Amino acid sequence: MNFAKDSFKIFADTTSLYHDTDNVDAIVANPYPEGSIEATLFAKNWIDAVQWHLEDIIRDPAIDPVDALALKRRIDRSNQDRTDMVEEIDSYFREKYADVTPLPDATINTESPAWALDRLSILALKIYHMAREVERTDASAEHIAKCQAKLDILLQQQEDLTTAIDQLLDDIAAGRKYMKVYRQMKMYNDPSTNPVLYKK
Repeated sequence: MNFAKDSFKIFADTTSLYHDTDNVDAIVANPYPEGSIEATLFAKNWIDAVQWHLEDIIRDPAIDPVDALALKRRIDRSNQDRTDMVEEIDSYFREKYADVTPLPDATINTESPAWALDRLSILALKIYHMAREVERTDASAEHIAKCQAKLDILLQQQEDLTTAIDQLLDDIAAGRKYMKVYRQMKMYNDPSTNPVLYKK
């Protein structure tokens, strides 16, 4: 099973597509069939790519404070969208493996498959941007060497993480591991659990 390797290709292709415009407000059509896991993975990485660049923009020391506040609110919404998307991916896996009976000695993993894929999506962005640093012609040789060393580590992480995710999915399918999904239950977005909001 190569689900993680296939997912990384979707993440890498989506990251590259984002940079065709390099615009946080760009709108593109999802190239995968509606309702498919591939479409969800594409949408997931698109959210991550946009948020990556929003995080860059908000760190501009010359940014107008009013613009910065609006941007912070947008990043907050993006974080919630990202969490919702991860939970949607975990629902896909729960349905996929619903008929698997865990073995008596089955163990639980430290994170769900979807949260591991979340890390893989971010890793695709790190690899893309570090590779661009290595390709810069206006940077010092020292900068490029440092970035190349980091890129080498990121590529090793890609290999290790995709292997680990695919092994986890194989273990779940065989009943050696079992899934248990805890919803994030973020409190600061909920007017009933954030005291700053409910005390208004």
